[in-house]
Amino acid sequence: MTEQYGIKEALEILGVKEHNAGVSTGSEWLEAGSDKLTSVSPVDAATIGTVTVTTAEEYEQVVQKAQEAFLQWRLVPAPKRGEIVRQIGLALREYKEPLGKLVSYEMGKSLQEGLGEVQEMIDICDFAVGLSRQLYGLTMASERPNHRMFEQYHPLGVVGIISSFNFPVAVWSWNSMIAWVCGDVTLWKPSEKVPLCSIACQNIVAEVFRKNNLPEGISCLINGGREVGAMMTADKRVPLVSATGSIRMGKEVGKVVGARLGRALLELGGNNAIIVTENADLQMALNGILFGAVGTAGQRCTTTRRLIIHESIYDEVKNKLKNAYGQLKIGNPLDEANHVGPLIDTAAVQMYQNALEAVVQQGGRMVVEGGVLEGPGYESGCYVKPAIAEVENHYPIVQEETFAPILYLIKYKTIEEAIAYQNGVVQGLSSAIMTTNMREMELFLSPAGSDCGIANVNIGTSGAEIGGAFGGEKETGGGRESGSDAWKIYMRRQTNTVNYGTDIPLAQGIKFEL
Repeated sequence: MTEQYGIKEALEILGVKEHNAGVSTGSEWLEAGSDKLTSVSPVDAATIGTVTVTTAEEYEQVVQKAQEAFLQWRLVPAPKRGEIVRQIGLALREYKEPLGKLVSYEMGKSLQEGLGEVQEMIDICDFAVGLSRQLYGLTMASERPNHRMFEQYHPLGVVGIISSFNFPVAVWSWNSMIAWVCGDVTLWKPSEKVPLCSIACQNIVAEVFRKNNLPEGISCLINGGREVGAMMTADKRVPLVSATGSIRMGKEVGKVVGARLGRALLELGGNNAIIVTENADLQMALNGILFGAVGTAGQRCTTTRRLIIHESIYDEVKNKLKNAYGQLKIGNPLDEANHVGPLIDTAAVQMYQNALEAVVQQGGRMVVEGGVLEGPGYESGCYVKPAIAEVENHYPIVQEETFAPILYLIKYKTIEEAIAYQNGVVQGLSSAIMTTNMREMELFLSPAGSDCGIANVNIGTSGAEIGGAFGGEKETGGGRESGSDAWKIYMRRQTNTVNYGTDIPLAQGIKFEL
């Protein structure tokens, strides 16, 4: 059961005020700028609070502090850094209820999803603690006698993080917890649409660093729009920029970071499909489809946007989905009886409406009509109806990622055709197949199958676990975060050779007479 307190109590517990400084090096907050971001909840259009925008002078102060902190933090043994992250995990457990409520209210996702996002933060802390004792290198045989060769990994430096509105806290934690156990310090620029979540997170982690007598600058925060993000991406003192967002944004970040020969970890758009074969367990499939299509009101990068259905079961699946959509409850996400909350803002609503118009203009047919909801409880203008449309995969609107609950139905004849449809978009994040046929499953997972970074069998496109590397191919950016060996991008690799003999054999047999 969740605590029965309101959003005002949650804000107070998290130390989030009506007016907040938006720039921090840890426990210290800077508030020189007069410009402010205003956080307005899509739930009820209420103003939650304001956050100051980072000035160029403040940015310079923060980066200098981060550089100073890195010189100390990198020398702390990795297991000791893991101990700090363990304590952060404990703190997040303590603040799970109010932080989950803030995520839900500021972003608009359901309370269950808000709490689930904080749980992801806790999970990545647990993963990172174990990782702190497993930052392994390699030992290899040298061709020279009395020599030892090996590889090791060292901390990289200041890691820049640009996060998107749909996961206001989890994606930051995926990057920060791994970066911290690797010995890096972090500089976070959250989405300007959800700035208060960043204030809450900074308050939580800063207290842990303070209690352990660690320097300011390990966890840094800058708030603002594109201009603030541009300062970080162009900064040579930030060797790695991890950016989550649109393809358009990612291409700009990649270009700027690449021009200075920095590293860019890009997690960009998804246009994810589920293939439903004639051998699928339909009850299982429908549950996965429904959550993937309407969860977070279609505002996940892993949202199911295309459903590729075998012609023999097409009408059955369509009718079952139509019936299921008729039972969805849309409303205040803090009410756990509701399945679907609002879109993030009215600009997102307009994109949703434009997409529905394009579907019809390009030859599609609506199966479940969309629309903007009005009346009591929908005053924010951000609530929309999840929609379903019959389309062809080549329609321009189907090739795009619309961040809204619109599901496209596509009919196929052969499994090879289905896989071609699945791969026939520029994005390559998540994919899934619903089948009980082993040959179809293995083909889908083979080199001739899905070209996405994530390929699932008998589960949907959403709900990735933190233990595996998360990310996609093609215009999704190619980045990998979270589990597996994704930690390596946060460190620099070094090859070492130790000569423990009494002479130096030179390359190519060269000899000097000395």
